[in-house]
Amino acid sequence: MTDTTYPKLASRESTLRRPAWLARKTLEPVFVVVTLAAVALSFVAVPAGWPDELISALGVIAYLAGGFFGVQDGVRSLRAREINIDLLMILAAVGAALVGEWRDGAILLFLFSLSNVLQDYAIGRSRAAIRSLFALYPEEAHVQRGDQVVNVPINAIEVGETVLIRPGERIPVDGVVVRGQSSVDQATITGESMPVEKVPGDKVFAGTLNQNGALDVRVTQHASQSTLSRIIQMVEEAQHRKAPAQRFLDDFEQYYALLVIGASALVLLIPWLLLGHDFHASFYRSMVLLVVASPCALVISVPASFLSAIAAGARRGVIFKGGAHLEQMSTIKVVAFDKTGTLTAGRPAVTDLVPVAGVREDELLRVAAAVEGRSEHPLSRAVREAAEARGIALEAVAGFEAATGQGVSGVLAGEVARVGRLEFVVACGEHPPADLMAEHDRLQAEGKTVLFACHGGRWLGVIAVADRIRPEAAELVRSLHAMGIERVVMLTGDNARVGQAIGQQAGIDHVYADLMPEDKARIIEELAREVGPVAMVGDGVNDAPALAAATVGIAMGAAGTDVALETADVVLMGDDLPTIPYAIRLSQRARRVVWQNIAFALGVIVVLVMGTFLIDLPLPMGVIGHEGSTVIVVLNGLRLLTGRAG
Repeated sequence: MTDTTYPKLASRESTLRRPAWLARKTLEPVFVVVTLAAVALSFVAVPAGWPDELISALGVIAYLAGGFFGVQDGVRSLRAREINIDLLMILAAVGAALVGEWRDGAILLFLFSLSNVLQDYAIGRSRAAIRSLFALYPEEAHVQRGDQVVNVPINAIEVGETVLIRPGERIPVDGVVVRGQSSVDQATITGESMPVEKVPGDKVFAGTLNQNGALDVRVTQHASQSTLSRIIQMVEEAQHRKAPAQRFLDDFEQYYALLVIGASALVLLIPWLLLGHDFHASFYRSMVLLVVASPCALVISVPASFLSAIAAGARRGVIFKGGAHLEQMSTIKVVAFDKTGTLTAGRPAVTDLVPVAGVREDELLRVAAAVEGRSEHPLSRAVREAAEARGIALEAVAGFEAATGQGVSGVLAGEVARVGRLEFVVACGEHPPADLMAEHDRLQAEGKTVLFACHGGRWLGVIAVADRIRPEAAELVRSLHAMGIERVVMLTGDNARVGQAIGQQAGIDHVYADLMPEDKARIIEELAREVGPVAMVGDGVNDAPALAAATVGIAMGAAGTDVALETADVVLMGDDLPTIPYAIRLSQRARRVVWQNIAFALGVIVVLVMGTFLIDLPLPMGVIGHEGSTVIVVLNGLRLLTGRAG
């Protein structure tokens, strides 16, 4: 069969420099129709008594049209010192003609070329799923240049320019919102099902859809370097990276083709020369064997399935960087997570407010937020956001001071207020009451950062801040266990107390804490030896050594992150934890489909070969069985295009 690997599929048209109307994808279907017409007319010509010259001309036309591209592919393979399936089919057709069965040979060429056309159409559908990503790019954009807004081709937009995005338009380039507010549908990049609100300072990505507001966006990446462009490039490259199963079948095809030719020669020579059988019958049977034993369906079964799965995953924001990684994903026994930004939100938030007797929570938070208002520390930002969530306005503070690693202080309503560690805040008053210290110890034992607050020499209480676990993290771990993942672990550079607190909430099997990047890589290797293949889920930056050491490195929430896009084997463009089980299930389903195809293709070959010897299977029936099985495995692989992972 032609084009049974991704590179051949990709290069097939690029190597033929012809006008559009002479392109192979245009001519091959025409030649199939011509071949069919010639064969059909031959069935009419003989009973009708047409001249022999005309009947012979029909045979020549059928052979020229049906074998035109097959001969080219066969010669090309011989020049590369390879034997492909096209060569086997051409030899069988020529052999049929030599023994006077040219019509059977013409039927073979017709069905073989028809099968090629159907395969190209089917495989083209999965390629079209990738090419459709290009449709997400508008051809032009509205760019502010001087006092005018001009329409500019997207490739001519420079970094730093401002692009105006109107409601309902696709965003043409990666950038940062500088003016305006709108919701943006980012499903094409991150896989998020709900639109995301965008305000000044937020990132936007090329190919996403602006909805109800106008946005002015400062360009941060040239169109050729946008996240969408890199996604398309990664998926196109993935089509050329073969899975181990496909590499085996490619090597197997060469040896198997030689075996088929050798076996066909023996089927001709042994009965004819040694057993005295009729040459015509022996030659015809050898040609039938040449056809039915050819591994067309077997060789196409892997790329048809994996290419479809890669395309389906890309539409859901899951980028497999090649069939090898797709296949390896289905074997995973251990999933290891980074903590910060993966199992947790990646930014601290207020988790507990514990005021002393006689103080309300809002008063504690009002004073703390006022003092923290001028600090850019992540803990200060968490306190301010908690106050804003309760509708507490920030009050003016005089004499603001920040002590690195200790806390902040200021004068509020004429009295000194302090927020921070006990050693820092105690200067505000006496030692805190015993019940407040007990709450401090309890919260600290839970892995939280605890801030004391006092105002005017009076203790107000404590505020606990922590990187919150994602709400869906526990369900994710349960899903992984239900899928058969033997162990789910967490790797973190945080201290053991913090790590254990998060791990317990998520239902993690084992927590490894106080780790340097090289320690994470070492643990990944140990888990692979002890349990089996490991998938590492991280952000692609400080987790790069672990991602590289894992069987499959998965970068999560990688939209716009250069390092994550480059280092991981699988890239999850969104920040959605359930995408991880989906990616594993999709790979498992792809593997099941591949083995279904392989089993079916081998079964058909065995049945047809047995039929050749036991019931003298006619050549047309052998061709129908052979080519029919090829089309069936391609269509079975295309089921993966739906993206359903169950």
